[in-house]
Order: sequence, then C-alpha cells, then structure tokens
Amino acid sequence: MTNQEQACYTFEAAIEMAIQMEAEGFRHYLDAMRKVKNKHAREMLREAALDELHHKFELEKALVEGAIEGEHVLERPVPTMNLDYVLKTKELSPNADVREALAYAIHLEKGALDFYRKMTQGCSGAPMASIFERIGNDESRHLKSLEDLYEEHFMTEN
Repeated sequence: MTNQEQACYTFEAAIEMAIQMEAEGFRHYLDAMRKVKNKHAREMLREAALDELHHKFELEKALVEGAIEGEHVLERPVPTMNLDYVLKTKELSPNADVREALAYAIHLEKGALDFYRKMTQGCSGAPMASIFERIGNDESRHLKSLEDLYEEHFMTEN
C-alpha cells in the first residue's frame, strides 16, 4: 500500500477526492459518447454518465450538509461477476458497438469501486469510512447492472 492509501483525510478533503474521481469518470463517458457512432452504445454511455453526475451531486451535497443521506446508498456491497478480468481494456473507437461500450463502462465502474474500497480501508475507523463504503456499495450496484446487461446480451450458455 502506498502512503496515500494508508492515510485518511479530513471529511472535506476525502469528499473532494471522491468528487474529482466522479468528475473524471463523467468526462471519460462524455468523451466516449462523442466518439462512438452507434446509437445504442451512445445511449448506454449516456446513462452511465448520468450515474456519475448523480454521484458527484450527492458528494457535493455532502460537503454542504456534512453527511451523505438518502436511499440511493446501499448498506452492503452487491456481488459482481468480475467481468473486468475477462474483458480487454481498450480505447473505444468511433465504430465501437454496444458490446465494446459495455466492456469500457465495466472497466470504468470497476476502477471507481476499487477507488472507494481503498478509501474505505485508508479511513478505517474514521467517520468518512462509512461514507466511502456506502458510495462503493452503490458503485457495486452500477457495476453489477452493467455486468448483468453484458451477460444477458453477449454471453451464451452452452
């Protein structure tokens, strides 16, 4: 573990880091939407971008209110299939289809989930650890829904 992963931050600094991470995720989705020509792939990326904006809004609201409230956060993580291990990480081309866009989104969501898990560990015992844990649990829900969509449309059972 690096020193950054071992250290916890003030509430404000930790939330600011999370806001920055969500903003970067949004930018990745936005860039991909602008690049991809396939209508269905763009729509899937659009929905994922809106999820990132929602997270960013909730985090910004937490800065004002001093806590994250609401039913959008989960108390437990949702188990995922870890499809990121079998799907290649690659830049999306303008000709990317829904399958490639879903794989791209799965990798982005897995990165966000890993970020929140590291922050939860680094802040273990501090008040903001539960905030990162709840946001991470919500990220696991997003990741699972993307994986379920990928499985439903692109993985066949023999």
